[in-house]
Amino acid sequence: MRGHARGHPMPDLLIELFSEEIPARMQARAAEDLKKRVTDGLVEAGLTYAGAAALSTPRRLTLAVDGLLAQSPTIREERKGPKVGAPEKAIEGFLRGAGLTRDQLEERETPKGAVYFAMIEKPGRPAAEIIAEVLEDCIRNFPWPKSMRWGAGSLRWVRPLHSILCILSDENGTSVVDLDIDGIKSGNTTRGHRFMAPQEFTVTGFDDYAAKLKRAFVVLDARERAEAIWQEAANQAFASGLDVVEDKGLLAEVAGLVEWPVVLMGAIGEEFLELPPEVLQTSMKEHQKFFSVKNPKTGRIEKFITVSNRETADNGATILAGNQKVLSARLADAKFFWENDLRTAKSEAGMSAWVENLGNVTFHNKLGTQAARIDRIAALAREIAPVVGADADLAEQAARVAKADLSSEMVYEFPELQGLMGRYYAEAAGLPQEVANACEQHYSPLGPGDDVPSEPVSVAVALADKLDTLTGFWAIDEKPTGSKDPYALRRAALGVIRLVLENDVRIPLFHICSKGFAAHGVFGPSAADEDDYSGMKPRVELTSFFHDRLKVFLRDQGIRHDVIDACIAMDGNDDLTLLVKRARALEDFLKTEDGTNLLQGFKRANNILSQAEEKDGVEYSYGADRKFAEDPAEKALFDALEAGGAAISPAIEAEDFAAAMRGMAALRAPVDAFFEAVQVNAENEVLRRNRLNLLSQIRQVCGQVADLTKVEG
Repeated sequence: MRGHARGHPMPDLLIELFSEEIPARMQARAAEDLKKRVTDGLVEAGLTYAGAAALSTPRRLTLAVDGLLAQSPTIREERKGPKVGAPEKAIEGFLRGAGLTRDQLEERETPKGAVYFAMIEKPGRPAAEIIAEVLEDCIRNFPWPKSMRWGAGSLRWVRPLHSILCILSDENGTSVVDLDIDGIKSGNTTRGHRFMAPQEFTVTGFDDYAAKLKRAFVVLDARERAEAIWQEAANQAFASGLDVVEDKGLLAEVAGLVEWPVVLMGAIGEEFLELPPEVLQTSMKEHQKFFSVKNPKTGRIEKFITVSNRETADNGATILAGNQKVLSARLADAKFFWENDLRTAKSEAGMSAWVENLGNVTFHNKLGTQAARIDRIAALAREIAPVVGADADLAEQAARVAKADLSSEMVYEFPELQGLMGRYYAEAAGLPQEVANACEQHYSPLGPGDDVPSEPVSVAVALADKLDTLTGFWAIDEKPTGSKDPYALRRAALGVIRLVLENDVRIPLFHICSKGFAAHGVFGPSAADEDDYSGMKPRVELTSFFHDRLKVFLRDQGIRHDVIDACIAMDGNDDLTLLVKRARALEDFLKTEDGTNLLQGFKRANNILSQAEEKDGVEYSYGADRKFAEDPAEKALFDALEAGGAAISPAIEAEDFAAAMRGMAALRAPVDAFFEAVQVNAENEVLRRNRLNLLSQIRQVCGQVADLTKVEG
């Protein structure tokens, strides 16, 4: 976009900071920081622009700004001075402050007599002058996560900075913005690819720069590099009847390692093909930054994709041979770990040898060892098993081996494979499939996008694992504060909520958490002794923590906070499945016209009743008698409440909340009609008392569904 402002052409600005290789994980953020800091600085100095874009490669951060003002605007400001005839000192002081001489003052008549006025003009500054200041400040104070100093200067940069390209261009030509930072002088030149085109060349603007870089084997846009890598990798795999295993994180990282991506596919040695595909994938990704290529028919990973930063005469054969050599050494290690671990898993002692070792591994200094934790989880899993339809013996067996793989050599090398390796080893040890699956699934769900286990044994162990974590950290008073949650307790609570709701589990959390707390030495109302309240506080706090997480979870599903609060106030609020059923039904009811109006009627009844009870010092909670009803609307309300109570109570008992809401809907018209026709606070005391007791019945009947006083509206 080009234009003219006050006769000036609107130039474009191009900046490139060229350095040694920037770590891949820092590039995108650094490009955005450059854009934000430079454009903010320009606008603050009065230089507006039409558009800006930031790009990055391993060796350069680039910023292109289009349609910049050629200079900052001139600012005129009128300042009111002293009165004409004021003391000389006052006038001199005003002139000094405004930077003017006496002949630049203007006399003007005002209602208060003649007054001096001054016109102060701040002339605009040329764009180049402003850009030089802003860019120097940006470079000297750049927010790198880590930076280094090199050479004799004081400049810090993530890696040694070699050159600064900074040019302004318009239809009249290109000019360099002069800048000198610790001896690095700005210019209009850059270099191409480190090996394939290292020569210096000059550029006249962004389009010229991007085109010449491409000819010099540099793809400037990281997204373009990533797309090219993925496309070529997929094509090469497809040609061999294989698929590339998708990995967006690795793709972004590799796109940040090369300026000119060349995709090469190599074979994995025959002797490694029997390794679990996840082991191959993790080893190649972690150590080599290779993509995995799998056979869709067998699920085996048979080849790898590596991305080189250069084209070679032998089409990458030497590079591939070198990569294959290093890969074989890495995979030989993985194979050694795998075979050793399998030997242990298949031995007579089996995985119990690993569990014993966990007696020497501290889980948390106040919560004991991993082995002690396994004992607690096993006991809890046994307790939870019948509630989720699992076999108690299998649930306990699964809990006892679920963390055994933490002692294995493979998980020591690749901690991210914990759980998954447990499944492989449990299968090798000949344990029941449900037990093996629970080893893999008991950590789930880890995040909101994670699948929730549905096999009963896995559900029992996953719940036990998370509840032990939560009760443990509550017992030692290590709860999350503000945004700090070092033990991921919010995630654990959300995991419990999703396991319960998505499997439609009916579990009294308060009772189960009591068992968890007791295992941590915090005693309280247990099944054996309901009168023992010494450990009540942590239980109440943990239950309310679950309710807070539930609110966040349900808010994303469109259920309002006040609706959940109204349901939390009811008995059985630690049965999350029941609580959510009630909340969903109430949310749906309140969206209807009957629901909205009945809520208003309830609020009105509750307000009149509360005021009367406070004024009279008594509770009107029983004794409304039909024989004192005078008005037909009053009699109709008696009938409706009787019928409503008869319909709503059994529906609540049966947990048929939709039917309970239909019973509520039937009350809407009679309640409206009653308030229309009848004055509650009648002169006649008997009538007044009877009507107040009738309002109490409205409160009582509606209150069976939820605590409507907590609902807004």
